[in-house]
Amino acid sequence: MPPTARAFTDRLRRREAAVGYWVVLDAPVATERIARLGYDYVCVDGQHGLVEYSGILRALTAVDAGGRSVGLVRVGANDPFLIGQALDAGAAGVIVPLVNSAQDAARAVSSATYPPQGTRSYGPMRSGLRVGPVPAEANAAIACLAMIETPEGLEAVEEICAVPGLTGVYVGPSDLCLAVGGAFPGDPAVADVFEAALERIRAAAAAAGVAAGIHTPAGADAAKRLAEGFTFATVSSDLVHLERAAADHLSAARGDR
Repeated sequence: MPPTARAFTDRLRRREAAVGYWVVLDAPVATERIARLGYDYVCVDGQHGLVEYSGILRALTAVDAGGRSVGLVRVGANDPFLIGQALDAGAAGVIVPLVNSAQDAARAVSSATYPPQGTRSYGPMRSGLRVGPVPAEANAAIACLAMIETPEGLEAVEEICAVPGLTGVYVGPSDLCLAVGGAFPGDPAVADVFEAALERIRAAAAAAGVAAGIHTPAGADAAKRLAEGFTFATVSSDLVHLERAAADHLSAARGDR
């Protein structure tokens, strides 16, 4: 049986390990193939990805066709319209960027849930295929994840993790590296302070009983972060892997290696 949104969200609530993949291209056939591989979730990037709403809809449909993953969406902003639209398109959950405070996190949760818990406008659309028409069922099934990626968000991470209804937090490592003083993402000069920030985020999530997730550049890095105590980890992206595979084959063809 294909995974359900409720089963996936409950898994995060139990803080059970999950591995996902990141999609930035509007290429539903490729997304369907990725979703057949066995990743627990496939996240469509509506913030920095090359995907507009119609592409998000196609990607989520492709994930469902793959039959082995649930679809998440990183929305473009902490905005009720964007969050509701992603969920109406069939996302099992949303990753909300630039959450700087408990108030920001509470706003995201409210936007992702129907009254009386939240303020989401009722319109199940495609989401009705997997969570049913009852608002309380939808509220229980949906994952709402707040990104920790700014100095303000890191400083308020304990309060953010304690927001009622929040499923978990998600580290954007590139922005977090800049937030702790890095000159560029992955700056080795701030490696120690960056790792300390990750530990603070993991500890805050554990204390609040919510999931902590992180984006990683490769499967080995994802395994490392899961072993450290992160609940879920996302591996790279379709565009990065496409470029790397093409470069490797070109190098081999020309005898460079």
